[in-house]
Amino acid sequence: MKLTRFLFSLLCLAVALSLASPANAVRIKDIATFSGVRDNQLIGYGLVVGLAGTGDKKDSVFTLSSMKNMMDRMGVGVNQAQLKIKNVASVMVTARMPVSAKPGSRLDVTVSSVGDATSLLGGVLLQTALKGVDGKTYTLAQGALTVGGASAAGAAASTAKNINTVAVIPGGGIVERAIPFEFNQQDHLTLNLRHGDFSTAQQIAERLNSVMGGPFARALDAQSVNVDVPAHYKNNLVPLMASVENLEITPDIAAKVVVDEKTGTVVLGRDVRISRAAVAHGNLQITVQESEQVSQPGPFSQGQTVVSPQTDVNMKEENRRLLMVEGATLQELVDGLNAIGATPRDLISILRSLQASGSLHADLEVI
Repeated sequence: MKLTRFLFSLLCLAVALSLASPANAVRIKDIATFSGVRDNQLIGYGLVVGLAGTGDKKDSVFTLSSMKNMMDRMGVGVNQAQLKIKNVASVMVTARMPVSAKPGSRLDVTVSSVGDATSLLGGVLLQTALKGVDGKTYTLAQGALTVGGASAAGAAASTAKNINTVAVIPGGGIVERAIPFEFNQQDHLTLNLRHGDFSTAQQIAERLNSVMGGPFARALDAQSVNVDVPAHYKNNLVPLMASVENLEITPDIAAKVVVDEKTGTVVLGRDVRISRAAVAHGNLQITVQESEQVSQPGPFSQGQTVVSPQTDVNMKEENRRLLMVEGATLQELVDGLNAIGATPRDLISILRSLQASGSLHADLEVI
């Protein structure tokens, strides 16, 4: 009897969890962002020193000028024409600063060569000011570079792995100025969906209202949901956002087929459907071979050597039968396309033809 009650309780718990969390449910934090909670891009120009002869060449006028200006600021008078910069490289330094970063926080910075340096391996970035779009300095960056690539060269051959003209400095940036943003002073929050959809936006608003117990949320458009801050959360938004971002919904997205012609990649969305259609796809191969036939004149004759071009053209076409293709579900669609025996390159042509005929019920996007 006790075992029966235990199994019944376990079954009820499983049913409740399955109803609370649908199979395709995702957290709001994974499909949307809060307005104002964002990163800010910083950029600066600096110099990397200590390179083993892999720095900029003499033609890099901006590197020479930067070196001279730096020496002048340090009280060292030098002649620009006598500077050797093979151990120095001009670089652009970039970083992403969160809106909540405070003075003293550390950021990872990326260092990229802008001259003709061949490698940044072993280099050290000198102190560089990173500025925002307003022209103000928010971070200072300096430190030894970490390069993810390597290269070696000899007199007749060279080899390289990955890119060695881009490097990172983990924690190499120190925040000097905070971004003026009063997070807890907001009267309302705005959720921005990464992929706009009216059904998903309305679903988020209804889910928030049911959990918060009132008409606090409303969908403004396909990509934005506005949430009024309840009175007991004023000046204390962190608990509210922690609760909101972990709520689960089932996003509804438009049917789409994405094709990458550069790599032959084809991705079909969950709701892609194909009406019944007959498809025959055969590869056509045309081979053109050029050759020359040389005709030599006889000995002691007055003739001339004649070169006659010859062209051989061969055409081969596969003979494939018509196959019926129909997809009410994604699995049926995949099985039908696989039955044709088409390669990813063939699928691109087939999907385009199906869209032109009106049989493909999805948006075909080529990237």
